[in-house]
Amino acid sequence: MPTHSDRTRLIASATRRGQGRRPVNPPLERASTMLSDAAGVMRDETDGPTYGLSGTSAAHQLRLALADLEGADEAFLVPSGLAAVTVPLLALLRPGDEVVTTDAVYGPTRRFLGRYQAARGVTTRFLPADADATAVIAALGDRTRLVLMESPASLTFDMVDVAAVAAACRARGVLTLMDNTWAAGLAYRPLAHGVDVSVQAVTKYVGGHSDILMGSIAINAPACRRAIADAIEDLGWHVSPDDAWLALRGLRTLPLRYAEQARSALRVAEWLQARPEVSRVLYPPLPGAVGHAFWTRDFTGAASLMGVVMKGGETAAGEAFLDALTLFGLGYSWGGFESLITQETHQMAYRAHPPALEGELIRLHIGLEDPADLIADLEIGLAAFRAALTLP
Repeated sequence: MPTHSDRTRLIASATRRGQGRRPVNPPLERASTMLSDAAGVMRDETDGPTYGLSGTSAAHQLRLALADLEGADEAFLVPSGLAAVTVPLLALLRPGDEVVTTDAVYGPTRRFLGRYQAARGVTTRFLPADADATAVIAALGDRTRLVLMESPASLTFDMVDVAAVAAACRARGVLTLMDNTWAAGLAYRPLAHGVDVSVQAVTKYVGGHSDILMGSIAINAPACRRAIADAIEDLGWHVSPDDAWLALRGLRTLPLRYAEQARSALRVAEWLQARPEVSRVLYPPLPGAVGHAFWTRDFTGAASLMGVVMKGGETAAGEAFLDALTLFGLGYSWGGFESLITQETHQMAYRAHPPALEGELIRLHIGLEDPADLIADLEIGLAAFRAALTLP
């Protein structure tokens, strides 16, 4: 059987033959109650779900497609990207366990570790955001149960040798969990590099239209798979049929959107890098950027999310920059078709090892607009930034 590209497989999964005449997209089934023909088969799941929590056709097909994309035996769906991270942490950790991660971990994940898990006896060791594989491995202790990775990491886009960390952890019996939202399960496959659990916010690139909240958990290891399945069942997590249907629709065009937005993002990043108002562009696909060597070695594509460190400026100058824009939306998300921008300097205060920044930290998500139009919009924003710097 030929090996198809991701782009082809995501389409072919909707058009496979041998099932009789059928719609291209699965029927949208809104159901909580499932009826059986006889009492003796009411608990028999071979004929389909016995209750709505098990998921209907769209959710079933989405799980299969995401598992195929991630190279996983199984993919689970949960109501948000945050839940995709917290469910494995709940399922796999016990009081007395330790998590090793870095300062650059996604903010709400950090909050969950420091508030909910800490109150239940699970501790977290936060390494500097730029900790390399050697530093992460050296931090493993007798109580370390799990290493949580993001590569590139949130906001500062630090990268780590994931395969090296995963191999060292496996040799020590330590589990690895990676938030793979930036790569969308498309540009990087953590499970193929030895990671135990790969999660992503389906909200972002898979959905692609900024109209759903969802997360996915992809896994191969049987013991982890059972523990996570039990946690989802016990917590009663469920995604709506409508959201599953929309996510499945978004998944079909994921490779095209992802590649097109990456091309635009690189063009914008190169332009920003040459601007006198900009100190650094934090975007691993950009030659010369921190993490570029790992991105070149391990990734087959790129997200269109980047950070920009300005030359100087404080909150007011950053706000002036954002307020002057008309094409970039001011919103806390990414992965959709629209360009977005946020000011993130304040989040560095939550880190145990705050980075030295030359100025305000701005995050940009590049959408499907014409990059020339986005650059023109940013030109206006940079003019407002310069003006704010000169104000008394």
